[in-house]
Amino acid sequence: MPQTTPVPPVRAATRRRHWGRDLTEVAALFAAMATADLIADLVNHGPDGGLLLMTSAAALLAAAGAHLWWTRRPGRPVAAAAPAEPAVQEAAAPEAAREAPSHQDPEPTLWRLRTTVQDAPGSLGAVCTALARSRVDIVTLQTHPLAEGAVDEFLLRAPAALPAAALVLTVADAGGTDTWLERADAHDLVDTPTRMLTLATRTALDAAELPLALRQLFGRCTIRSTPAPPAADRGGELPQDALLHTVMRLRDPSGGTITVQRDHLPFTPTEFARARALVELDARLGVRMPESRHVVTLPEGNELTVRRAGPEDRAAALAMHERCSPGTLALRYHGPAEDADRYLGHLLSPRFGQSLAVETASGRLVALGHLLWDGDENEVALLVEDGWQRRGIGAVLLRKLVELAAEAGRESVYAVTRATNTGMVAVMRELGLPLDYQVEDGTLVITATLPRTPTPSSSALPWVAGRR
Repeated sequence: MPQTTPVPPVRAATRRRHWGRDLTEVAALFAAMATADLIADLVNHGPDGGLLLMTSAAALLAAAGAHLWWTRRPGRPVAAAAPAEPAVQEAAAPEAAREAPSHQDPEPTLWRLRTTVQDAPGSLGAVCTALARSRVDIVTLQTHPLAEGAVDEFLLRAPAALPAAALVLTVADAGGTDTWLERADAHDLVDTPTRMLTLATRTALDAAELPLALRQLFGRCTIRSTPAPPAADRGGELPQDALLHTVMRLRDPSGGTITVQRDHLPFTPTEFARARALVELDARLGVRMPESRHVVTLPEGNELTVRRAGPEDRAAALAMHERCSPGTLALRYHGPAEDADRYLGHLLSPRFGQSLAVETASGRLVALGHLLWDGDENEVALLVEDGWQRRGIGAVLLRKLVELAAEAGRESVYAVTRATNTGMVAVMRELGLPLDYQVEDGTLVITATLPRTPTPSSSALPWVAGRR
């Protein structure tokens, strides 16, 4: 049992009475009795007893009126009321709380803030103290050690009335440099170890998730995958991992290079290590793809299967190319039909996006759909074998691709085709989404805006402060 210090009960203050005070009170009592007896004798035996009583009453009333005027006259300082007893204060506090009007503050704002501080005792404490003075609550804190200092990353809950510029200046005045700030959301409340485990799980289930996992790990950034050059061009040397300020280059397990870039915020060695861990996990697990099949029935009754496609489908895709007309291949690949085959390796690689295949009950491939990661943008492309066109296959494929883009947190998708391709225009309009059309030199670009869903990467543009 914990020991507690006993608290003595509150008692009324007592004071030892002096014998001189008792004698004074007795003398005053005798004097009052003698004065009362003298006044009684004057009233009963004097010649004007009634007049004496009236005069005494008038004198007392005049004295009371003069005292009242003196205490209420303008300019007289009012004595402070004596503090109430503790028990009275405790009883009055709940009543006052009930009578006081309730004023609820606006919902606080979540911010992600990163700043560089000196590697010296008290540097981080100065920043935390400055934030506390501005009524800013520190929800989480991560420290990224550097050779010349430390980068501290905060998740903050700040008053809604506190502007972003004031928050940055507060940190800068406390010694923070290279301060970076952006709005956060509920997804950022997840701690970093939990986020890393979630992203690792997604990467382990699907090889196409690696670029998306890197983007969600680092927030607003650009991720590009570059295929490996021929062995003769690279001289037998494999690309090496590199950290270059705002750019990270990672060896793709498939042989190419994954480039992650941020415009304003340099990567730290800790972030570089996290990215390499995800890439190494992907390399150890090898090529994998979740088993996903959907059966659709065409209006004429044919049943087709829509599934994920990968590098193993290249032979079936080449056979479908042989059955397609040159015009169909030209609409899809925007070039000579003989060049269509060389694009398949890129299109079917999970590093560059996600692909869907449509096959008949006999296993024959009759259509392909691609969702390609193009930096911050996302291209959708369709190829349907001539004999299966105008049956609704393109609409089914496109809707599935848009669902994949929405699940990945993308904000829009675009399709590039010829202005005369009325079929592609029709399937884009069937999505029921806002569309934007741009035509240049006979090339039509249709952009569909996807419904907004809260994701870690869908945040406002960051506020960046330069070095002070």
